[in-house]
Amino acid sequence: MDGRMEETMMFQSQGGEASPREILEHVYAALQEKGYDPINQLVGYLMSGDPVYITSYDQARSQIRKLERYELLEELVRSYLQK
Repeated sequence: MDGRMEETMMFQSQGGEASPREILEHVYAALQEKGYDPINQLVGYLMSGDPVYITSYDQARSQIRKLERYELLEELVRSYLQK
């Protein structure tokens, strides 16, 4: 058997994927453009997990669903505490 099978492999993204910050900023802008209160809508989504709180305009809903809610919460906490 190949000795590499015993080693821990490190996965690194090949790029092209948006970061949680970029996705949140994109979704925020799309919600704002459509006339929604972005904060209320994002809180509704984060609390319930129901994607209907996020507009499908400009692919915002499909973008936010690429991430787990905990990833979005991590980004929000990190950003808040760094300021």
